[in-house]
Amino acid sequence: MSRFDELRDIEIGQPTSWPAWFVVVAALVLAALLMFAGWQFLVQDQLQTLERERAREGELRNTYNSKKGMVVNLPAYQAQMVEIEQMLAAMVRQLPDSAEVPSLLIDITEAGTQRGLHFVTFDPQQEEVGDFYAVLPIRVEVTGGYHQLAGFISDLARMPRIVTVGDMTISADDSGGLTTSVMLQTYRYLTEEGG
Repeated sequence: MSRFDELRDIEIGQPTSWPAWFVVVAALVLAALLMFAGWQFLVQDQLQTLERERAREGELRNTYNSKKGMVVNLPAYQAQMVEIEQMLAAMVRQLPDSAEVPSLLIDITEAGTQRGLHFVTFDPQQEEVGDFYAVLPIRVEVTGGYHQLAGFISDLARMPRIVTVGDMTISADDSGGLTTSVMLQTYRYLTEEGG
């Protein structure tokens, strides 16, 4: 009698009469089905959740480490911020407000005159407004000697207000002197009132 013949004689309602090999196969199939169902419905979801949480843990760990580094360095950052604010205040003090610009222009002309330069042109241009400061370009043309010009530029650099020198052109005139054309720029602080 073959195994398939034994299967025809099996009575489903009486498992005690089943052949031993069939009980083992049925138990293995049932165990495999239970394991597959458990994997699909319980374990696989838990593994996906575990992977998501591991990725989130890495992100949280990175966030924690960056914030920890910021907290550890907070006193240094605060000291640096105070230093930057002091430097900014010092620079703002070097920017004249609108009431001080005329006296600064007078100081520039006096610096050149005291050095022996003759002003041919002194032409303040249209003011260029930035975020918190305005730039006042001044086209200047002077005549005089090299040492007088160098002293004038040096005096501009030592002024308590910021004055920059740019677009300089120097040419010799017929009398042996120098004619210098230069674009000076001075800056003024824009107050909160809008000017």
